[in-house]
Amino acid sequence: MKKGDLVLIAALAILFVGSWMYIKGMGSDQVTAIVLQDGVVIHEIDLSNVNEPYQIRVENEQGGYNIIEVDRGRIRVVEANCPEQVDVLQGWISEPHESLVCLPHRLVVKIQAQPKSDVDGIVR
Repeated sequence: MKKGDLVLIAALAILFVGSWMYIKGMGSDQVTAIVLQDGVVIHEIDLSNVNEPYQIRVENEQGGYNIIEVDRGRIRVVEANCPEQVDVLQGWISEPHESLVCLPHRLVVKIQAQPKSDVDGIVR
């Protein structure tokens, strides 16, 4: 490998890291968890403002339940009485567009980001 190759690789690495940091910095200040059951919003939780971890119990008419744990910046299902336990095994979610789903209990927990400003873009 020549000296010019090393310079090119280093420049590309710096460009990649800088781009990644810029994109991560464009994220939102406020991350909200939306808890839906049967398609109806039952909880909206601003994960950015959670000071102490807490749990929410969500039950359905057939006796099914899910216990959701909320912590600063993240959320998970810690317990459920569904047979497969897919939602429990998934663990914590914290990034926008991630979701937890419990099909037997018709429960969805999804993360949404609130934009930093009301401006979507600028057109010239």
